[in-house]
Amino acid sequence: MLNLAQDTDGFIHMSRHLPRKMSIAITFIDGSRSEFSGARLNELYDQALAAYRLGNNLDAKGFDRSPVKIHRRDGVGLVPVSPDMAR
Repeated sequence: MLNLAQDTDGFIHMSRHLPRKMSIAITFIDGSRSEFSGARLNELYDQALAAYRLGNNLDAKGFDRSPVKIHRRDGVGLVPVSPDMAR
C-alpha cells in the first residue's frame, strides 16, 4: 500500500499513472484518511490533465495527447482530491 499526504492546497503529487489494482491511502489535511484504488486515482489524474490541457489550449495548439516522448512540462503533477472522491 502506498501512503500519500494531501498538501495544504488540497492536492496530492502524482506525475504518472499508478497500477490499477494498487491500494493508496491518502491522509487529508483535516487528519482523516481514505483509501483509493489505483484505477480511481488514475481517473482523477486524467481529469486534472484534461483540465490543464483545456486551460492552456494545448489541443488547439496541436500538441499530441500521447506523444512518443513524454515531456513533464506538458503535464500535471498535482491532482485535487477530497475524501468523498474515493468511491
